[in-house]
Amino acid sequence: MSDEPKQNGDGGEPVESLLETIDGPADLHDLDDAQLQQVAQEMRTYIIDTIGQIGGHFGANLGTCELTVALHSLLESPRDKILWDVGHQSYPHKILTGRRDELPTIRQYEGLAPFCSIAESEHDIMGAGHASTSIGYAVGLKEAMRKGIGVDGRVAAVIGDGALTGGVAYEALHAAGGLQTPIVIVLNDNGMSISPNVGALSRYFSRIRLNPRLYHAREDFEDRLTKLPLGMGRRIERLGPEIKAAIKAYWAPGLFFEELDLAYMGAVDGHDVGALRRALTEAFEADRPVVVHVNTVKGKGFEPAEANGLASMEEWHAAKPNSIVNGLPTTAEKPALKPVPVQETDSPEGIERLEKPPAPGSPPQYTKVFADALVAEAERDERVIGITAAMAGGTGLQKLADERPEQYYDVGIAEQNAVLLASGLALQGAKPVCAIYSTFLQRAFDQIVHDVCLQELDVTFAMDRAGLVGDDGPTHHGAFDVSYFRPIPNVVLMAPRDEAMLVHMLHTAIAHEGPAAVRYPRGAAEGVALPTEPELVPIGKGEVLAEGRGVALLGYGYGVHVALEAAAILADHGVQATVADARFAKPLDGELAERLARDHDLLVTIEENVLPGGFGAAVLEHLEDAFAAGPGERARVLRVGLPDRYVTHGKPDLLRAEVGLTGQSVADRVLAATPSAQPIAR
Repeated sequence: MSDEPKQNGDGGEPVESLLETIDGPADLHDLDDAQLQQVAQEMRTYIIDTIGQIGGHFGANLGTCELTVALHSLLESPRDKILWDVGHQSYPHKILTGRRDELPTIRQYEGLAPFCSIAESEHDIMGAGHASTSIGYAVGLKEAMRKGIGVDGRVAAVIGDGALTGGVAYEALHAAGGLQTPIVIVLNDNGMSISPNVGALSRYFSRIRLNPRLYHAREDFEDRLTKLPLGMGRRIERLGPEIKAAIKAYWAPGLFFEELDLAYMGAVDGHDVGALRRALTEAFEADRPVVVHVNTVKGKGFEPAEANGLASMEEWHAAKPNSIVNGLPTTAEKPALKPVPVQETDSPEGIERLEKPPAPGSPPQYTKVFADALVAEAERDERVIGITAAMAGGTGLQKLADERPEQYYDVGIAEQNAVLLASGLALQGAKPVCAIYSTFLQRAFDQIVHDVCLQELDVTFAMDRAGLVGDDGPTHHGAFDVSYFRPIPNVVLMAPRDEAMLVHMLHTAIAHEGPAAVRYPRGAAEGVALPTEPELVPIGKGEVLAEGRGVALLGYGYGVHVALEAAAILADHGVQATVADARFAKPLDGELAERLARDHDLLVTIEENVLPGGFGAAVLEHLEDAFAAGPGERARVLRVGLPDRYVTHGKPDLLRAEVGLTGQSVADRVLAATPSAQPIAR
């Protein structure tokens, strides 16, 4: 931020910056409402200027500036706990908790984490990057305090109306009401998550948000019912509590929460610090679970995000690098300030790009290839139905929604329900395709095991973002799906080496009469020609791409790309490696694995999944069993994959270099394991 004093609105005396004096939440405690409102606005300007240059989550953070200021001005963090659901709206929180000057590093390698991180700050109470979990955390924290465990304090959970479509949020509401846990649940209602919210609860909140006549308390309304003229009040009184409750359920917005024994306050203007502080003060003093319903505007203060309602909010969910200069969107005539590496986002305004927008003829994104292929499958077979969990743009299913809406469902942030819906559809003879990021699908593990695979239902799982996804970091890396799917009976697991194979594998998975899962990475594909018609891939059969001797490189999915790079490097140093594409992790091509092990001295498995329980583990287990029955020498096995730790955030190329998942790293390890080879010159 500039050190120069700001001019006030009428051009008079300059207004001293307050934000630069805030080094921690305690610095807010002595400020009045007007000063706190100023801090919020200065913070909003800082976010627009900074995130507009470096890229990152944008609209939700602009909407929570006043709310963050109000909470921290009343609470004593970290003794008092503020839990930010997901955490993509926590940039103002980071700014007020000692990380203001580090904001320009957010989501960059070795910079601030993209979401809250308990390792980064004592003020970050939870580090989850998936939605709908904050209320459950809050109940657990406060119940421990009530038992005398740790230091007592006040607890607030900030959850968006989009995150409140997640089932685990309702389980936590049920627990909070039943236990009467004295927490404050701040419902940050802006009508959006990443895409526009869906479902009955979304319509319920919209009715509350848009109709100010509904802003009255339940008790007041009940009294008014009994005082209606012409004898109506007496009749309603005689009809009993059920009829009164039914009438109030329509008119009194808080009844949904109050029936769960949660007090309700709202709706409060989320951009009025004074109103927020008054409501929050009353809520914290209630000594019972309270829902404070706050209306905010996603993208508040940035006119392009506010201009066209939900469409603009969706477009500005995240800002691309160099997309804003001097508070305005950049145009072709207004160059960016300076080159900044492109940051990935989950903005569904279009398919994300890992690099600069591609020139004509550049390889398409894997997500786009999947989207086009799924629409083609849906056109061929009306039983094919796409399902997403609030990520229509990110998964590519928006194309299906636009072109064949009758074959599309969005269930909101509810991955478990997405899989259950798919199960019901499959029971009736449909061929559902659950398009869910690898990291989010793990939330539905029980449904995968019990509701799909146990019953051998015809459900296809399309796992986008498999592997290292980049700037969103460890909460979003798709590092575990091979390991969590492999132990499950009845499922077929496959991964394409390029975009053409993705088209074939999607066709194969849909045609297969049973559970099947296809994983594919984020970003640009390999640039091979797409098939005019998809073909069935023989299930459980790999493919040898290049014959060699001594060393065999067996890749799975993105690992094939790494294997080919490594083979090219090894060839320059006297090693002619065999390269093979496993194509399937389950059922594994055991014949191929055994042949490679018999005919070579070193067998290298390469995957973009954690090594424990992964593809390499499957190969090693198979070879141990296959060669245990008798003599016969086999190759040593070297497994290359993601380490047994959480990988940080940063550009995928940086992360792959860090964990050794590059052609050069693999070649180095092979040469170290084969001393007769020529060393690589440095």
